[in-house]
Amino acid sequence: MFKRTLTGITIFGTLALAPPVLAQGTACAPRDAVVSRLATKYGEVLAAGGLRNAGQLVEIWAAPDTGHWTALVTTPEGISCILAAGTDWHQEKRLEVVKDIPS
Repeated sequence: MFKRTLTGITIFGTLALAPPVLAQGTACAPRDAVVSRLATKYGEVLAAGGLRNAGQLVEIWAAPDTGHWTALVTTPEGISCILAAGTDWHQEKRLEVVKDIPS
């Protein structure tokens, strides 16, 4: 559980500290077009997501069969930019939280 939490904090913390992607000249397009391409060309599905400062949506898209993944940030105007992409994505299984019962 700790390892999964630490990994999530690291990924989203790093993305939250990144400078605005629109200024970096990265690949950007309307969200519908980007998501459609990730699904049809790479077989990716939404794996995780969260809100970043300035109301931007950060998402991780991943293909369970191939391990290919893509990190996106979407502006409130609906423009998505690719932050990073890679291979060997793996999803940790959720562990059930067991709460101590007072005696």
